[in-house]
Amino acid sequence: MVTAAARKTAEKGKLMDFTSTVIIPLLFGSLGIFALFRLLQWVRMRTYLQEAVVVITGATSGLGKECAKAFHAAGSRLVLCGRDSEKLKGLVQELCAVKNHRKNPHEPHTVVFDLSDTKAVVNAAEEILKALGHVDILINNAGISFRGTIVDTGLHVDKKVMETNYFGPIALTKALLPSMIKRRQGHIVAISSVQGKISIPFRSAYAASKHATQAFFDCLRAEVEQYDIEVTVVSPGYIQTNLSLNAVTADGSRYGVMDKTTAEGQTAAEVAQVVLNAVGQKKKEVLVAGLTPCLAVYLRNLCPRLFFTLMASKAKKERKAKGS
Repeated sequence: MVTAAARKTAEKGKLMDFTSTVIIPLLFGSLGIFALFRLLQWVRMRTYLQEAVVVITGATSGLGKECAKAFHAAGSRLVLCGRDSEKLKGLVQELCAVKNHRKNPHEPHTVVFDLSDTKAVVNAAEEILKALGHVDILINNAGISFRGTIVDTGLHVDKKVMETNYFGPIALTKALLPSMIKRRQGHIVAISSVQGKISIPFRSAYAASKHATQAFFDCLRAEVEQYDIEVTVVSPGYIQTNLSLNAVTADGSRYGVMDKTTAEGQTAAEVAQVVLNAVGQKKKEVLVAGLTPCLAVYLRNLCPRLFFTLMASKAKKERKAKGS
């Protein structure tokens, strides 16, 4: 007769045998498959980015400069765009001076133009295509921010922000798009913002330009899929750049203040790595923000009344803090 203790011992032995012969091998097998998947993903990303002709606007500072460093390190052939030729030359020297085990042999090409000048944008696109032959990846990064009340803001300020943040990027995109369609190959990236999804008080011109950007590139993604062209929209939250310092105010003057939220945001280098990975993995959209902004995006869609109440309260607090 088998005792209860003997039965328990036998059952425990069977469980240990099952664990050692089934569970553990299955666990390690799953980890191995996952590791292999990530390795293949990494190899595919490196292959996609290496030797690719990458155009970056707003490349002389902030996120644009960090993107230039990230894509240069990945082996891409860079076209750096900006308004300041001396800063662009300085960035080229900085990139070429980088010492690592996989030094990029391609010296970046520079193109100087003002994104708010549509004619200059078209001429720049022609210069890029003439010099490089084609564009694999376009990163629409350059932009300007805004601080001010709607009632005090001149229409010329709204137009200035829209020209830089919306019309400039779409003009450059449209100028380069036919060559991508002809080759049936290309990747267009729009650096938008969380404010392209939600609007916060005293950022009207900026939020409007980013909402327009989101809408345009969502439409573009659907229309160019038939040509095998990728479209990625990256929506960061606050980044530690000079965006708030260089923001325009209601009368068009420079804001000149480093907002606390900006100073405490993610580093530009961190966000640049997210952009690099998003492009390498051909993601359609990426939200790069903390918990609160992400929750606000979902709250705007799921419970708009509560969102509007919170934004009204935020506006009231900001007015009180400024004594207006």
